[in-house]
Amino acid sequence: MMTLLPKTNIDFVKKRFIFFTISGLVTLTGIISLFVKGLDLGLDFTGGTLIQVKFEKPIEISAVRAALKSADIEAGIQDYPGQNSFAIKVKGAQEKVNEIADKIGAALKAIPGNSYAEEKRDYVGPVVGRDLSKKAIFAILLSMFGIIVYIAFRFSNPVWGTAGVIGIMHDVFVTLTAMSLAGREVDLVVVAAFLTIAGYSINDTIVIFDRMRENMRNFPKMHMGELINLSINECLSRTIITTMTVFVTVLVLYLFGGTGINNFAFAMLIGTITGVYSTIFICSPIVYQWEHRPK
Repeated sequence: MMTLLPKTNIDFVKKRFIFFTISGLVTLTGIISLFVKGLDLGLDFTGGTLIQVKFEKPIEISAVRAALKSADIEAGIQDYPGQNSFAIKVKGAQEKVNEIADKIGAALKAIPGNSYAEEKRDYVGPVVGRDLSKKAIFAILLSMFGIIVYIAFRFSNPVWGTAGVIGIMHDVFVTLTAMSLAGREVDLVVVAAFLTIAGYSINDTIVIFDRMRENMRNFPKMHMGELINLSINECLSRTIITTMTVFVTVLVLYLFGGTGINNFAFAMLIGTITGVYSTIFICSPIVYQWEHRPK
């Protein structure tokens, strides 16, 4: 087996409160950001109209934005670099898609010396948007409940399952915080990224938990803190190799995958980093902290 790092002997448990504090500060930042800035929810959740247009000549997004503003149209604009194409999103509109499209078309025709062609026209009703929001939340909660049950049975200890889910919630919330701070749109594709992050994170955690269980059989008299440190250090090389492989792959998607999956790739980049962080510095130390709580 490939070994990236030499044998390490890092005392992760001793430093647990430092990382608990870091995670607490990041969580607080996320709460403030979500309260102040909120989330840029996509049409999947808010409902609205999407019109994709392609101009004959290169044009700045500022010119498109100015044309829509002059026509009193409040819209989000997403550009496709090098293609002269723009996706124009009017959220929460109750009008029919054709009426919104006609208003947008009239505004774009006012741009001098540059004609355009409509490439796509779509509409999501508010009822459908609310239904998709409920299903997205239900999918995330159901997946977390399933993970608690699975780990509780696998390791015969619900505390381990709860620690794993706390790690997942940490990873998803940090990613959500990054989306909020960066002003990136959250749609069903990003929800798919959240579920992928949850699966990736818990897989990494289970590997370390498995090693902990194995070491508990091999060294039954070893102190819990020493056993956790031993298990994490033994898995550290494997964890870093796996994370680097995923990170590089997602980075390529982020840089060259195009606008359509850019938000997905951004979420995965953040989730990959925070996933390995929570595995090492959050989940296992939580198990130790619970086992040594005042009784």
